Amino acid sequence: MTNEPAMPESWRHYEDLGLSKPLAAALEAFVEQGYHGASIRDIAARAGLSVPGLYHHYPSKQALLVGLTTVVMGELLERSRAAEIEAGPDPSDRFDAVIESLLRFHMFRREQSFIASSELRSMEPEGRASYIAQRDEQQKQVDRIILDGVRAGEFDAEYPVDASRAVVTMCVAVAQWYRPDGELSPEELVERYLGIARCTVGAKRVGK
Repeated sequence: MTNEPAMPESWRHYEDLGLSKPLAAALEAFVEQGYHGASIRDIAARAGLSVPGLYHHYPSKQALLVGLTTVVMGELLERSRAAEIEAGPDPSDRFDAVIESLLRFHMFRREQSFIASSELRSMEPEGRASYIAQRDEQQKQVDRIILDGVRAGEFDAEYPVDASRAVVTMCVAVAQWYRPDGELSPEELVERYLGIARCTVGAKRVGK
């Protein structure tokens, strides 16, 4: 297996993810045809490899899907952790930073994010369990921040965990509809949806 791409210095900065040729080809095929519609032969051709050459890197189509989702979730979690650390101890600042990170990720990694979530149904038990554990880790980070905010009197959410789930679901859904040439610029989308997220948790401070 190839090493995962290196993280950029800033969690706000996005470049090409630098996927290996097999994973980039698999992503392209899965986006166009879905996991079940994509063939190993087609993925190998897109990667400029023979089928045996592709199998040298990834022994199955399932391994390609798991490899792709592992890279995607690893990057998502690392960016979220970096955003929270940079924000400092205040729950409101941490909330704003992590939600902004989630929104940006699902804009700039929308194809990867969409495949990771939509093809969960195609994963075999071991890969599915690993993906769900990573997804739960992301959700628990937001849960923890909101609960900290409620305890500190900065958020007024009656049902903090439900509010957290609603906010994360909203961020994840951005990957389904966002387009770079759409109505909202990334900055406008972050501003608008961060406002919605603050309202959902009953934030008492609107931005810095």
